[in-house]
Amino acid sequence: MIKNIFYSLCVITALVLCSCNDFGDMNVDPNNASTTHPRLLLTKIEWDAFMEFGGTGPLYANKMLVQTDGENANQYYKWDRSSFDPYGSLRNVSKMAEEAVRINDNTYVALSKFFRAYYFYNLTLTFGDIPYSNALLAEKDLSMTNPAYDSQKAVFAGILKELSEASDLLKSANTIIAGDVIYGGNVAKWQKVINAFRLKVLLTLSKRSGEADLAVVSSFAAIVDKEPLLASESDNAQLVFLNQEGNRYPEFNSSGFGSGMYMDSTFIKRLQDREDPRLFIYCTQTKLGKEAGKAINDFSSYEGGDPAAPYAQVNLKAAAGKTSKVNDRYHKDPTVEPRVLLGFAEQQFILAEAVVRGWISGDAKTFYEQGVKASFKFYETYAKGYEQYVSEQAASAYLKKPINDFSQAASNDEKLELIMMQKYLRSFFQSGWTPFFDHLRTGYPSFRRPAGVSIPFRWIYPQSEYNYNGANVTEAIKRQFGEGKDLINQATWWIK
Repeated sequence: MIKNIFYSLCVITALVLCSCNDFGDMNVDPNNASTTHPRLLLTKIEWDAFMEFGGTGPLYANKMLVQTDGENANQYYKWDRSSFDPYGSLRNVSKMAEEAVRINDNTYVALSKFFRAYYFYNLTLTFGDIPYSNALLAEKDLSMTNPAYDSQKAVFAGILKELSEASDLLKSANTIIAGDVIYGGNVAKWQKVINAFRLKVLLTLSKRSGEADLAVVSSFAAIVDKEPLLASESDNAQLVFLNQEGNRYPEFNSSGFGSGMYMDSTFIKRLQDREDPRLFIYCTQTKLGKEAGKAINDFSSYEGGDPAAPYAQVNLKAAAGKTSKVNDRYHKDPTVEPRVLLGFAEQQFILAEAVVRGWISGDAKTFYEQGVKASFKFYETYAKGYEQYVSEQAASAYLKKPINDFSQAASNDEKLELIMMQKYLRSFFQSGWTPFFDHLRTGYPSFRRPAGVSIPFRWIYPQSEYNYNGANVTEAIKRQFGEGKDLINQATWWIK
């Protein structure tokens, strides 16, 4: 579709150019257009953004998966470098913003600010200080080929500013956003999710809530008080998959599910302890449990591998038929479920935490229960064949169990632990690295690991930065860590 539209535009452009008398104007390649409508960029930008946070990688670090045919670096917290590849996606975002300004369409300007904020948020959590204010400018200014690094605090300030501007731009918009495959062009829903993302970014700074110039707490309260937010699951920012080439669920037909990938015992135990029916949706029964004829909803027929044990040891357990795998639905169903970038469930858990922290007034229990019910509703809608286990009645019964009952939490720490656990349990294949960063920020949930292994705070900068931007990356390391080195166990500003 996009290719056809683009081709048509090129043909029209060629016809117009051929009618000109200026032979200089005629010397333009219609197949290499320098301008385009931002809608032709938006669809790919959305697809890339919703795809990049997913995959199985973070599920190992989040203690949901284990590997049995080799040592997985994420599972054992032995990673080193990450990549600046998101800057490649940001180039498309910058181009969309440029084209939006050219045609004077503030809706695309607003969305470009949102996606910039989204990418830079994840980049700064990954590394710490990053190129921000001078990034992506080299195409027009060759002096910016080696951009300086902004402090992490400055990056967060910039992210919050861009999100605020994006929300404001959409307030007066009265149009349908062409090319939008997330909300079908609905401006009001985009404004809601942008505001919800503002809350997420501000809560990420809970350890830095005393920074007066960032006004973390007052800004959070003002957004809740004055801005539109997600009102139900129907407002989820989600990418719905289609059973057609190029539009299928990204794990569909993945060979990784058939080899050494199994479920983590700590994740299964947490679901079992709470008699959580999402267990049946996330994973399979063990081979022994299935052969014994146990029912799908028999919690005893599920078991995982120890994420702290050597992989060869876990492999023996798996070979004996005592370890559950990821549910077949994730790699056999091309439209298994949407990929949610940010949804109503997560927003309600964010609001519940804010109440517990005293940032806003309200009933933390209500927000907490709305988050749980929204997660159940999501799976009732999309987990084909499992609807009966996650009905509205099932959610209500689940919340009455003492282990899940928010009213039985006596202290703020107990309340926070309940919120973070439910936020974690809903995140299987849905939240990327969010549970990991929540753990760094709050300590919840705990993550099992081998004795003597510390959980890293970050990733090492790409080697390409040392090769081509060495002076600036070296300065950034010195600014953050003094004489320290570029290591994964160095805490950055947001978490200190």
